[in-house]
Formats: sequence, structure tokens, C-alpha cells
Amino acid sequence: MKIQRKNGNISVMDEIIKAISKNKYVKISVITAKEVTERARNIHNSTPVITAALGRLLSISSMIGSDMKKPDASLTVRINGGGPAGTLIVVTDSSGNPRCFVQNPRVDIPKNAKAKLDVGGAVGKDGTLTVIRDLRSKSPYTGTIKLYSGEIAEDFAVYFAESEQIPTVCALGVLVDRDGSVLAAGGYVASLLPKAPDSVIEQLEKNVAKTGVVTEILKKEQGIDLLMESVMDGFKPRILSRQSIEYRCTCSRERFLSAIHSLSPRELEDMQTKGEPIETSCQFCDAVHNFELSEIFG
Repeated sequence: MKIQRKNGNISVMDEIIKAISKNKYVKISVITAKEVTERARNIHNSTPVITAALGRLLSISSMIGSDMKKPDASLTVRINGGGPAGTLIVVTDSSGNPRCFVQNPRVDIPKNAKAKLDVGGAVGKDGTLTVIRDLRSKSPYTGTIKLYSGEIAEDFAVYFAESEQIPTVCALGVLVDRDGSVLAAGGYVASLLPKAPDSVIEQLEKNVAKTGVVTEILKKEQGIDLLMESVMDGFKPRILSRQSIEYRCTCSRERFLSAIHSLSPRELEDMQTKGEPIETSCQFCDAVHNFELSEIFG
């Protein structure tokens, strides 16, 4: 667990822990993503159900992205399930720092039969999940599957099995307060390594069942450690790494200006004719940049 001070107040930083069992048959990534999810909520002004969907997608994308070895690599995850939320996109760097976009952040639907936020209903399941790894060499690696439930964790378990042939258990969760703010967010991905015996599989299944709802653990002090220890109980896990993450957008004034210059001659001519300053905004963060025509046309 890492702690930082913000304006004199103490806050727990979001973090990813990676560990492996002593017998080297199980590896796990665990994440706490409360601050990342709260930042996404504030940027997109999302409803509780969309906040829950974004938090789950941010968490799993960060864990996958942090596995990439090249410093300049990036991961893009896109879900479009045909639900009212529309398209959801998360992009992360190779350290697991994410940013996100959702097409319809103000979608609000009734809770499901279990009185929980109906993420699957908002996302839908009549569509696809696509994972793109850009390793900055040749063509990016792209894997696409049909959505299974729209609940995101189950869909990624299917993705790992079908697209990467890795038996994986995935659990994700977001706990939203009455005022819409995020109380806890995160989860884990536990994968079986080659030649894992049945006894290891049985123990992992028992641990997962015993662990239960991830947010109930993550909202506790040192919750990320407790979650890892619960899932890896009996495996004598060895921590491979701990790394803090943050919501990080790569937009800049220079990039927006370059994008304006790349518009068609007709669009640029229309701008000049209107003679009005140009306002641009980033779909991934709350940055807004205004450009005078003299900056664009010299």
C-alpha cells in the first residue's frame, strides 16, 4: 500500500501487485483503482452504473497493460455491447496508467434482480470485446471475442480462454456511495500456468469462492494485500512487483494544434471565413484548449 498527501490530506494511491505461487503454477495481478475510477467519474460526469462499468474496465485494462514489457507500448480495450452505454474505451501505457471514454456517460437504468447496479444491462451483450496491444513493432496484436454477459469480468475470463488459451479467473468490482462517489474499485486476475495439477485448480477454486465480493475487501485498510492473500491462500505467494498507477491522459495543446492542421483544406477555409477562435476538448479527460486563428494560420 502506498500513501501520498494531497493538499495536506492523506490518501491511498492506486496500485497493482503481481505475485506468483511458490510452486509456480498460479500467477496473479491484483489492483485497487478507487482514485482512477473516481477521476473517470468526475471527468465524464457518469451515473453510478456507468461509473461501475468504467471502473471494472479501467481495472482489468490496467492489469493487462502493466504486463507489457516495452516502455512505449500501449493497450487499447474497446467494448460495444449494443446497450445504452454505447462504446467504452480504455487506453493504458505499459505501466498500467489508464484513461477512458464512454459514449453515453449519463445512462441510468434500474438495478438488476439482485438489487445491484446493472452493468450488463447498460453495456449489453450483443457485441464484441476487442483488445489491441501496440508493441510499436510491425502490426498491433488484436484479439476480439463476442461478449458473454456485458458484466466485463466474465467477458474477460472468456477472452483469456478463447483468445489467449490461458485458464483464468477474473473478479472485478466497484462500490459506489449514495452521492455517486467511488468507495472502492479494483479486482484481480489469477491465471493457471502450464501443467498445473488438479489439486492446484481445486485449491484456487476454493479460494475464489471463499474470497467473495472484492469490494468488501478492497474498502478495508491494506485491502489490496488482503485480497491477494485471500485468493492465493495456501500457495505461499512471492510478490514480483508493486507499482502505483494514476489516471493519465497524453493529450496536449501541441497535439490538438497538429490535429487542427490535419483537417481538410475546406474545413480550414471554413474556420478562416468564420473568423472565430477554435475551442477543442479531449474525449479522455477534462482538458479544454482555445486557439486564436493567428495560432492556426500564422
